[in-house]
Amino acid sequence: MWILYIIKCRDNSLYTGITTDLQGRLSSHLKGTGAKYTKGKGPFEVLYTEQHEDRSGASKREYQIKKLTHQKKFDLIANKSLLRNLSK
Repeated sequence: MWILYIIKCRDNSLYTGITTDLQGRLSSHLKGTGAKYTKGKGPFEVLYTEQHEDRSGASKREYQIKKLTHQKKFDLIANKSLLRNLSK
């Protein structure tokens, strides 16, 4: 299973990525080895995740999300949070 994730960096910027091991990837980001963009921008907060059956699907979705504006990404995050709250 592949996980698409959006994390908020210390400077309030957002980073979108994919992985099969979210905890391991977050650990890499914290160590400064996860991605050039996130180096030195921790700590991080996971704001959003989606599961995908294969890397291809996760990569396509990552590309779609990376094209969104900052506000549209926050709208996506808020809508998923709203859906979670409604299902409780």
